[in-house]
Amino acid sequence: LTEVYSSSPALGRYFRSAQVVSFSNESSSVIYQLVFSVPPSTEGFMENTMNPDFIRNILRQNIYDEE
Repeated sequence: LTEVYSSSPALGRYFRSAQVVSFSNESSSVIYQLVFSVPPSTEGFMENTMNPDFIRNILRQNIYDEE
C-alpha cells in the first residue's frame, strides 16, 4: 500500500504511512490505517480528493493495472 499511495499522482504528496490495524485469518480480511497530511482546508479538497471512494479507487486502479 505504501508504494501504491506514495507513487500516486493524485495522492502521493499527501500520503504519509500505512499500517495494519487488524488481521483475520478466518475471513482473510485486513483493516489498514492510511495516514495523509492534508493542506489547510481548501474548497472541495476533503470532499473530492480525500473522499473514501476516491482513495479506494486509487488502489483498485493499481490492482487492475497490474493484471
